[in-house]
Amino acid sequence: MSLQQYALTISTVLALAVGQVLFKLAARNMVDAAPLVQQILFNGHLWVALAVYAVATAFWIVLLRHIPLALAYPFVALAFFFVPLLGHWLLQEPLRWQNMVGGMFILLGVWISVGWKTRT
Repeated sequence: MSLQQYALTISTVLALAVGQVLFKLAARNMVDAAPLVQQILFNGHLWVALAVYAVATAFWIVLLRHIPLALAYPFVALAFFFVPLLGHWLLQEPLRWQNMVGGMFILLGVWISVGWKTRT
């Protein structure tokens, strides 16, 4: 993979992670008393999250034009590393040591899965 492809991959994964934080903010804004349709139509965080996901999808499609899915897809697992960090930093959610250990295993798994292939 080229440096540009790595950058696009990481941008896609970060956009997915940011989208998840925005979905959480959208969920926080929803109240049981209001009709669901109204909550969806007037929830700014939800619309921004959907837009971020649309951009991430466009990045992903561009990326898949140039590299095999088997090489690109393992990087998506990095979202499982970034989402808890962003949830902690931006939403003040607890970050447990298990999150960090699991994140390290994910990083190791991505490296094992694609590490040797990216050098060729």
